[in-house]
Amino acid sequence: MVRVKKYSGELVPFNPDSLRYSLSRSGATPQQVERVYRDIQKHLYDGITTKELYEIAYNCLRNHKDSYAARYSLKKALRQLGPEGFYFERWIGKLFADDGYQTVTSQIVQGHAVTHEIDVIAAKGTDLLAIECKFRNDVDAKISVTTPMYFMSRVKDISELPFSFFGKTRTFTTGWLVTNAYLTSDSKNFGEFYNLNLLAWDYPIASSIKVRVDDNGLYPVTCLTTLNDVEKSLLLKNHCILVRDLVGMPDFLDHLQIDVEKRKKILAEARELIHSPVGAE
Repeated sequence: MVRVKKYSGELVPFNPDSLRYSLSRSGATPQQVERVYRDIQKHLYDGITTKELYEIAYNCLRNHKDSYAARYSLKKALRQLGPEGFYFERWIGKLFADDGYQTVTSQIVQGHAVTHEIDVIAAKGTDLLAIECKFRNDVDAKISVTTPMYFMSRVKDISELPFSFFGKTRTFTTGWLVTNAYLTSDSKNFGEFYNLNLLAWDYPIASSIKVRVDDNGLYPVTCLTTLNDVEKSLLLKNHCILVRDLVGMPDFLDHLQIDVEKRKKILAEARELIHSPVGAE
């Protein structure tokens, strides 16, 4: 039996079905998934780390197509929106904007008792959302129940007060707690009982961050395999958050010291990533 060593040091049985599923979410065809899986099998050994397994799968997918590897690297790409999470907040703003909301980040509001910094405020129609972003750098990080409990108290403190955003006065109608990490079972139970909106890497199952991104092509530029870390950082600093932003305005690449050929490769991967949805091939 092959066991995989998680980042925590825990050894768990290797799950071929889980690996095949994650490979299929890269956009690779079933035939390509099987070929990649067979390639990965050659490198498996008892005690292989999740990091090694990820890197092998990533490289095998990239041998087929850059965009496959880019999709597969989404979880890592979200961690690259750190280290403080400022760009993660802006990316979450883009996520809600894609649903038709007007959004603004890092706003100070006065509650009944104290002032609060709201990471993202989103408005659509009569709805005004207070969105708390919990960014984590750790691969296996989990948000404990104390976080949604604390956030609920903040939402209560700003409820039923008038606030003016986007040229209209409204009261906050709901709160959202969003994280690139996982949620503990207690966090999920608390959110469900108190009707608190929770959005995490894998939760809710049908509309998690992973599913939303793949379904709507909302990939951060940190996904792109044709960019190095310095180039990704420069694009983020110049307000290029989404791959979609780069495709719509290629002049963002003027901030990078790259030649014409690399520019073409970056744009080709970017277009392929957002115009070829998962399962389309």
